[in-house]
Amino acid sequence: MTKADLVFTHGPVYTGDPARTRASSLAVTGERITAVGHDEIHELIGPKTEVVDLTGRLLLPGFQDSHIHAVFGGTELADCDLSGTVGVDDYLRRLREYADTHPDRSWITGSGWSLESFEGGLPTRQLLDSVVPDRPVYLLNRDHHGAWANTRALELAGLTRDTPDPSDGRIERESDGTPSGVLQEGATGLVARLLPPVTAADRLAGLLRAQSLLHSLGITGWQDALLGEFNGQPDPSDAYVTAARAGTLTARVTGALWWDRDRGAEQIPELAERRGELSHGRFRAGSVKIMQDGIAENFTAAMTSPYLDGCGCATANTGLSFVDPAALCEYVTALDALDFQVHFHALGDRAVREALDAVEAARTANGRRDRRHHLAHLQVVHPEDVPRFARIGAIANIQPLWAAHEPQMDELTIPFLGPERAAWQYPFGDLLRAGATLAAGSDWPVSSPDPLAGLHVAVNRMEPGATDGRVFLPGQRLDLVSALTAYTAGSAHVNGHDDAGSLRPGHLADLVVLDRDILTAPAEEIAAARVLRTYVGGTLVHSAD
Repeated sequence: MTKADLVFTHGPVYTGDPARTRASSLAVTGERITAVGHDEIHELIGPKTEVVDLTGRLLLPGFQDSHIHAVFGGTELADCDLSGTVGVDDYLRRLREYADTHPDRSWITGSGWSLESFEGGLPTRQLLDSVVPDRPVYLLNRDHHGAWANTRALELAGLTRDTPDPSDGRIERESDGTPSGVLQEGATGLVARLLPPVTAADRLAGLLRAQSLLHSLGITGWQDALLGEFNGQPDPSDAYVTAARAGTLTARVTGALWWDRDRGAEQIPELAERRGELSHGRFRAGSVKIMQDGIAENFTAAMTSPYLDGCGCATANTGLSFVDPAALCEYVTALDALDFQVHFHALGDRAVREALDAVEAARTANGRRDRRHHLAHLQVVHPEDVPRFARIGAIANIQPLWAAHEPQMDELTIPFLGPERAAWQYPFGDLLRAGATLAAGSDWPVSSPDPLAGLHVAVNRMEPGATDGRVFLPGQRLDLVSALTAYTAGSAHVNGHDDAGSLRPGHLADLVVLDRDILTAPAEEIAAARVLRTYVGGTLVHSAD
């Protein structure tokens, strides 16, 4: 009998395999799981076998993130970090400290400020001028759909009261039309194009920094949701190729090639060529990212009916569809025929409907193919469209951390949606009951990449640590097994890793060890669990025990 390289004993082991969800031992030989069971697995222990005594700690499949921006997030970790607080004084203090400790930087860049910190979600250029008046400042907000710039940055970009809004964005303005310092969606590129270039070395360092963080959270693979140049941000693809060729990419990564919404079908042959050029080792670029709309908080998410104003009256604004819906059907049909997966950004109910229409058009034209098209975010889904996911085979790519009461939801979203639409938000439970396949991701650096925090919100519909008892649309809660499946087998399915996401013989030994069994602990304690070990292909890539 061939002895195993690695054996876990004295579980619990959560397999994710419906035929046997629980075990107490698991064996690994090479990169793959060779046995799952109980004490009989001990027979595979030999003199060179590494034995991990779980002693009650939980072994489960490695988490996968179905929508993340790892290189961007890792690069931003070296910039001015405004996350983790909503205090304006904290923002200004951190900015001043960063500027003082980086006197050589011609631009001060960073990210992480929250819309909820400012009235109407709109800070001013003058606030930044009070801290850094002599150098340009450019700070992306938490959701990365808007930016805050000081006067110097706006001047360098040539933005004045006479500058028109771009077709895919908005310049917020003072009463006389002067830019106020906030740029929405495509308008961010008006300033971002001037930023000092992020070098290839910076991008590679950002990827490796991100990979270390993600492994520490139990993440063994992900889909990078934007490979291409976007709003002044450089294409991160080269970082993945360099790491894959060097053997330093330990995660399994699928890349979504950016669809340039200012172009049309003529870019499809270029995308097909890039797919072949970029795929190497553990990195493959078989998906195309189409951003169909914006976000609800700045009223650019595409809705089927108008947003409300502060008085509850309908406005003339229904948000933005960045790609013409009829053209979208043509593009997706063509991509599907070339065996591309399409990864949609779709927040508003109109964008969701337009994306579903495109998937259905591709299926009608090409037949049902195993392309695993998926719609990310799904903030507002019209009830009539919920059953369509299962019917046409579109996967629901959810970001559970957003489905909770917090100021950005309660103050900047619900009042402008109205009660009916507000009740259609993040309908995870309805989608699951209607037969949809769920995958889960974080959208980091927009929000925390921690899958345990995401699991906590998916199950409780409350933020970790919330004490007010308010559950956000309790009928949309997921049970823990369904949420775990989304973060493991569901995301592995989306990412094309059919031999990952569950623990069964023959599957890849992508594993995570938690400090407790979250399946038997109270639901309100899910986020308190911690990752002790992460393995990719049987190799230890993170250890905290």
